[in-house]
Amino acid sequence: MGGDDCVRKYLNSRAIKGPWQISGPAEGGFAGAVVIPALAEGDNLFATLCSLARNPADLLTRFLVLVVVNHRTDAPPEDKADNYGALTRLATGEPALRPLKLAWVDAASQDLELPVKGGGVGMARKIGLDLALTRLDHENADPLLISLDADTLVEPSYLPAISNHFHSTTAGGAVLHFRHQEGCSGRQQQAIERYELFLRSYVLGLELAGSPYAFHTVGSAMGCRASAYARMGGMNGRTAGEDFYFLQQLHRTTGVKQVGGTVVHPSARASHRVPFGTGRSVSRLLALEEGAVLFYRPECFRLLKEWLDLVRSHPAGNGEELRAKAACISSHLGTYLDNVRFEAVWEKLRKNHRDWASLSIAFHCWFDGLKTMKLIHHLSAAPLPRCGPEEALPGLLEWAGAKPVNGLDRQLALLREMQLGKDCPKC
Repeated sequence: MGGDDCVRKYLNSRAIKGPWQISGPAEGGFAGAVVIPALAEGDNLFATLCSLARNPADLLTRFLVLVVVNHRTDAPPEDKADNYGALTRLATGEPALRPLKLAWVDAASQDLELPVKGGGVGMARKIGLDLALTRLDHENADPLLISLDADTLVEPSYLPAISNHFHSTTAGGAVLHFRHQEGCSGRQQQAIERYELFLRSYVLGLELAGSPYAFHTVGSAMGCRASAYARMGGMNGRTAGEDFYFLQQLHRTTGVKQVGGTVVHPSARASHRVPFGTGRSVSRLLALEEGAVLFYRPECFRLLKEWLDLVRSHPAGNGEELRAKAACISSHLGTYLDNVRFEAVWEKLRKNHRDWASLSIAFHCWFDGLKTMKLIHHLSAAPLPRCGPEEALPGLLEWAGAKPVNGLDRQLALLREMQLGKDCPKC
C-alpha cells in the first residue's frame, strides 16, 4: 500500500474523532507540520514559536506550525485563563511570528475541552498530528510530522537538519539531540543536571548492551514520515509516556534513526502535570525527596548484554535451552523470562521465522523497549538496587572506554559530548 493510500485509510479508520478543527490559514499542501501541544504555557509558547521563526524562510513556507491549546474539563481556573489568553494571542497575531505558517486547534473552549478520562498530552498530540495529516501534500512526496513541546526552544538549524535527515535515510522515524535549558536557580540547575544525566546514562547502558532501543524518547525531540505515522497506528492517547510508546512502535514498524546537525532545548522547570518525566522529577528533586532520581547499576546492562548475546549466538536453540542458559547467567534473569513466558514465545517465533534475519527482527519486536526496561527494573528490585550517580557512572564510563570523571556537571558534560558529538560544541 502506498503512503497516500495508507494515510487515507488511517484517517478513515483510526484518526481521532471529535469536535476539534484547525483555525488559522486555510491552505494545505505542506511538506511537513510541527505539532505543539500547549497547556497553560504563557510566554513559553511564544518563545518557542519565535525560535521556530528564526529558521530559513524557504522552509518556513513549506511547514505548517500547529499549536494545540488544550486542557481537561477539570483543569484549574488559572490554567484555563492562560489558555484563553493564548488563543487570543494566536488569533490576533504577533509581528515576530509572521514568518510562520501558524495555525492552532482550540481544545480549551467550552464543548472543546479534553475529557477527564484520557485527556492529556498524548491525546493533545494525537489531535494535532491527526489534523495536520489533512493539510499535507501526500501526492508529490512523503511529508513529515514533527513533535515539539511548547516550552522547548529550537535552533535555526532545526528544520534544515530534519529535512536533510529524511532525504538521506529510509527509516520512518527520527529522534533529535536534546539539551535542557539552564535552571533558574542553583538548586534547579542541579536537579535538571541529575535528571538529564539519568536519561543519558540509561541510553548509554542500552547502547553498550547492544539493544536496538538505545535512543532517547523525548516528546519534544521526535518526528516521522506521514506514511510511517499511519502504518504504526498513529499517536497513542496516554496521559504520560506517550513519547516512549510512540517511538517504540515506530521503531518496530519503520525504524528510528538519530538526526544530526541540530539540538532542541527543553525547559528545566518543575511540573506536576504528569506522573513522571522531566517536570515531575525536577519537582521531586527540588523537594529533596529521598531517592527521587536513582540510577541503574552498570551490572544491569552487562546482564542485558549477556542475554542479548546469548540469543544472538544460539538462533537454533529451543526455548527451554535458552531459558536454562539464561538462568546460568542470572537466576533473576531466568525468573523474568518465566514471567514473560519466553519459552512459549520463542518456540512460536522460531516456527514462524526460519532464518536468523527475520527471527532477530521478530525477537526484538517482542523483546522491545518496554520489556527491556522491565528487565532492568526487575534486576534493580533485588540483586542490583538503584544507586546514586557516584556509584553508577564510573563503571559505565569505564565500560564505554571513557575516563571516569567526578561531579554531576562534569559527568553530564562528558555524556553530552559522547552522545551529541559535534552538535554539542559547548559541552
